[in-house]
Amino acid sequence: MSDGFSVVVAGFGWWGRHMVTRLAPSNDIQVRAVIEPNTANHADIAAADVEVCTDFETALAMDNVDAVILTTPNPVHEEQVKMCAAAGKHVFCEKPLGLTRDSARRSVQACIDAGVTLGIGHERRFEPGLEALKTEIDQGSLGTIMHAEAAFSHDKLINVPAGDWRTSKAVSPAGGMTAMGIHLTDLMISYFGPVKTVQAMTADRSLGWETGDLVTVQLGFKAGMTATLSAVLHTPHFIRMHVFGTDKWIEVRNDTHPDTPGGKVSYVEAVTGHPHKEQIFEWTDAVVDNLNAFRNACLGIAPYRFSHEEMIHNIEVLEAIALSADTRETVHLGA
Repeated sequence: MSDGFSVVVAGFGWWGRHMVTRLAPSNDIQVRAVIEPNTANHADIAAADVEVCTDFETALAMDNVDAVILTTPNPVHEEQVKMCAAAGKHVFCEKPLGLTRDSARRSVQACIDAGVTLGIGHERRFEPGLEALKTEIDQGSLGTIMHAEAAFSHDKLINVPAGDWRTSKAVSPAGGMTAMGIHLTDLMISYFGPVKTVQAMTADRSLGWETGDLVTVQLGFKAGMTATLSAVLHTPHFIRMHVFGTDKWIEVRNDTHPDTPGGKVSYVEAVTGHPHKEQIFEWTDAVVDNLNAFRNACLGIAPYRFSHEEMIHNIEVLEAIALSADTRETVHLGA
């Protein structure tokens, strides 16, 4: 294990455990410790051969730690980003960066002021199929972009205990947006630029969660194209991105969740008058690819793929989706 770039993981729930497990074989990133106040998880952390910390102060005082990876509940992200930045640690924050645009902006500014790199847990930008789609869009191969459809749905969270923060409207607004849908808005912002209008609906069909178990969204972009997306928290796995242009449409569909090795990705292109053309991409560990890109940005090896403006705007869109779902009205951004 390399000691060239060491991190602390904050939180040892589902995603914190996944981070520790996926980074265990890495020669580039070493997990030095996990911050976890719940003593019931300490034996599992020790079994992973990493140190246990019960509080941030102890971890941030470590002089051999370069960065902190936050896999903590949504409302504490801003406070923890600021703590890490003030301690001179680079910080990688799992999505969402915040629950309001102003909160996200404060987190970004704290990192700028401290001269540290801010990473964000939107690993789907690193999937080969979606990278290929972005290349086609950027090259103009689809012609004029007309519309996009996207879905990110699964049933991985249906057994979380009653009262868990993921079920709370205040902590995880707009159904599946903070769990899955926010990945789709991040991708669309990277493809099409800023969002101008938002219309959203949520509903609870099965789980009885305060936040609802599904969300559907319509987006209008400043560049003129439109998009729809959905995130369902109680259905078999389904991940799809479909972009329609005047010259070509492209659909990318994933067999498995990004945390599940082995699935394949179908990449289908359609041009009028020609048979559909399909290629298959093998599963890659986009989570680790994102963390490696973050590491490289921290070390000055290469720029990070996400701009601060994109990070903030994605939270602005999340905030607008939650508002539209509550009011059933169109929300206008950038007015």
